[in-house]
Amino acid sequence: MNHIVTVQDAVTAFAPFMEPTDAELDAIEHEAPLIDAELELLDVQIALLDRRITALDGRRLRRAANKVLAERAELANRTVSVREGDAA
Repeated sequence: MNHIVTVQDAVTAFAPFMEPTDAELDAIEHEAPLIDAELELLDVQIALLDRRITALDGRRLRRAANKVLAERAELANRTVSVREGDAA
């Protein structure tokens, strides 16, 4: 006879030790402006999937793409300055 039992290991496998560390949360917070800019670009791209692009839509798309590039540059500059500050 086969007994049907619950699988407790699978339920408790994601215990508090699986939570993100403080360093991981800080890294996410550090990259939050870039994540927001990428989400904005994705929203614009999704909105333009099923329609013809107008001049206004083109500006929205370029503005969102430029914002992503600016945030990437800003993040790279912040990362370099933090690394240089740690070495000093």
